[in-house]
Amino acid sequence: MSDTLARPLPSAGAGRPSRAPVAVFDWLLALAVVALVAVTARAIWFTPPEAMQGEAQKIFYIHVPAAVMGLYVACPLVAIGGAMYLWLRDDRLDRLAESSAEIALVFLTIVLVTGPMWAKPIWGAWWTWDARLTSTLFLWFILLGYTVLRGAIEDRQQRARYSAVLGILAAMLVPFIHLSVRLFRTMHPQPIVLAPEKPKLSAEMGMTLSLAFLAFALLLVALLRARLKYAALRDRVEALEMGEA
Repeated sequence: MSDTLARPLPSAGAGRPSRAPVAVFDWLLALAVVALVAVTARAIWFTPPEAMQGEAQKIFYIHVPAAVMGLYVACPLVAIGGAMYLWLRDDRLDRLAESSAEIALVFLTIVLVTGPMWAKPIWGAWWTWDARLTSTLFLWFILLGYTVLRGAIEDRQQRARYSAVLGILAAMLVPFIHLSVRLFRTMHPQPIVLAPEKPKLSAEMGMTLSLAFLAFALLLVALLRARLKYAALRDRVEALEMGEA
């Protein structure tokens, strides 16, 4: 856990937060945006289209990394942060779960937007109610409910407990979503990147996809870092205000 979460706010004296301007430029987030733009340009102009799907397949370089980061990194962090909070009652773990849930919601929104954009030219339909698509949408609604729940409960400890339970339940959907294409008949493609046999991608496509994974991983780290800083500052200000009341 980063020690920046416990770092006190700059003080102007007498326990009051400083009025000094807070730097808004985040170099890591800027680097992540540049990496995303670069990998998008490589996918569009320097990576050959897939033989069967044509140009529509290039949405793959956004859709798949967003799904992997949202489902397999951000969602588990929500559950880990929530479970550890229930055990240790450390506010930093609640902030980790809260921040990860919002980031998971962002990445799954990208997945649910880019998925239909790919499906329409390939399947001839924007959406089908198959197991993977429906369960992913259900997870998105749970994460949305998680953020609404946090805004509806004023008591900090009660909010953290309820959120932790809901976050753990949300993350339990991830294994089902992962296995859904094998357990049910679906139009969604079978695993390509995590296929047990040799990956079904050319060298150029594989390189672009690898760079896309790096760019999205960098974006996740940058967003999580920025969100954790914001949450720590918010809680510190609230604590100071309650102390002055």
